[in-house]
Amino acid sequence: MTDTTAPAAAPTARLLFVDDEPSILNALKRMFRGRGYEIFIANSGKEGLALLEQQSIDLVMSDMRMPEMDGAQFLEQVFTRWPDVKRILLTGYSEVTATIAAINRGKIWCYVSKPWNDEELMVTVEQALAHSHLLHENARLTELTRQQNEELKVLNAGLEQKVAERTAELRKANADLHQSFLATVQMFSNLIELREGRLAGHSRRVADLARQVAERLGLDAEEQRNVLLAGLLHDIGKVGLPDKLIEHAVTALPPLDQKEVMGHAAKGQQLLMGVPQLTQAARIVRHHHECLDGSGYPDGIAGLMIPLGARILAVANDYDALQSGSLLLRQCSPKEAREFIIKQRGKRYDPTVVDAFMALVGESELKREVEIPVAPADLKTGMVLTRELLHPAGYPLLPKGRVVDAAVMAELMRLQESTATPITVYIRRSSGPAVLRDKADEPPPRLWKEVALPVGRLLEGMMLSRNLHHHDGYLLLARGNHLDAAIIRQLRDIETASKKPITVHIRVDDR
Repeated sequence: MTDTTAPAAAPTARLLFVDDEPSILNALKRMFRGRGYEIFIANSGKEGLALLEQQSIDLVMSDMRMPEMDGAQFLEQVFTRWPDVKRILLTGYSEVTATIAAINRGKIWCYVSKPWNDEELMVTVEQALAHSHLLHENARLTELTRQQNEELKVLNAGLEQKVAERTAELRKANADLHQSFLATVQMFSNLIELREGRLAGHSRRVADLARQVAERLGLDAEEQRNVLLAGLLHDIGKVGLPDKLIEHAVTALPPLDQKEVMGHAAKGQQLLMGVPQLTQAARIVRHHHECLDGSGYPDGIAGLMIPLGARILAVANDYDALQSGSLLLRQCSPKEAREFIIKQRGKRYDPTVVDAFMALVGESELKREVEIPVAPADLKTGMVLTRELLHPAGYPLLPKGRVVDAAVMAELMRLQESTATPITVYIRRSSGPAVLRDKADEPPPRLWKEVALPVGRLLEGMMLSRNLHHHDGYLLLARGNHLDAAIIRQLRDIETASKKPITVHIRVDDR
């Protein structure tokens, strides 16, 4: 930036005296030379103008009455050609009209009458030079300020650009990191499904269904993501189990084997707790086999003590397990699986979750789209998979809901050529949610007010305006839930056990 230090000391002022009388010029030279000024003299206006063209002059002092060009005419030309030079008129001329002309046309600093007082004339010159210096300094500082402002504008624009670029880089890095994290979770899910053998695809189907139920219940994007991650990894604790325990329904196993299988939920939490981003998902994994009436495992907790994410995952997990035959001694049809869940509503499963699940399944039946089998060569970008795509060797390649892009098409063509096995992809043309695609958290339009109440003031029928979390961080109830006597009682029990007050935000219609 431009240097802002003070200017160097002003150089010696240069004075020009113009008079046709040598005695006047000599007197002025004697008086001012001793004061440190550099003196120039001219015997006429014409000579003075010539000297001004050659020298840099700070102040001109001219006599009024001179031959050929009088003082008024001379000073007028000085003003026109060198306006920054200070101009003083010496006059002994008695006509006021001539002096006024000099003032108006020559814009003189002042006029001094002959004979003059030396001290007064000296003060007049010093004041004129001081004023000139102030004007020059003001102009210098004004220009300096302008330059600095321009430089600041450039710096600010550059800084704003750098901040914008850095922000964009950080956002991209964060998005890449998030996608890498999801890809890692997907990889672990694939490994789990390889271990599950005939149950391959179970974790993906459960995760997709659980996320949709969570969305329907009004959970925000973060809570939905926790449910999704827990669904993908809910069986990670089974990785170390023997094949004979995985291949049979739990109810068909001897008691000791059942106990070993039932330990997978707690083991799954232990495996996931080391990853900070999976802390809440790990809690959901631990409790996804708990039952609303307290008959589940591993901790036998009941009601609201079970995280809402785990209550959601329990319904989605059992719905898929009933159809695969890993829960009961036989495989159930989708209709039979739904009937089982409805029968266990309020016992094994949270009624609110069951209602959301049934509504979602009902809508899915009505909106089911016709799928089209397509070969890799006929795929187009933007198509969406309606079924999970498996590798010819049996492990999952692409999840249901995956949007086709150029990379997917190229990889499928390469795979088909390398395995010499035809690949069929089932697609639909409209886009839809995929298991690992984020959905923007769009808050519903707020046409109501809310009030914060302690548990002791809650009444049946009140509706939650916000999600209600346990003191340990997990979700108890989603916004939109209506309170009933059982929920209020459980909230009181939780408050008593934790010895911490619970505040519930209740919706109040604004009418």
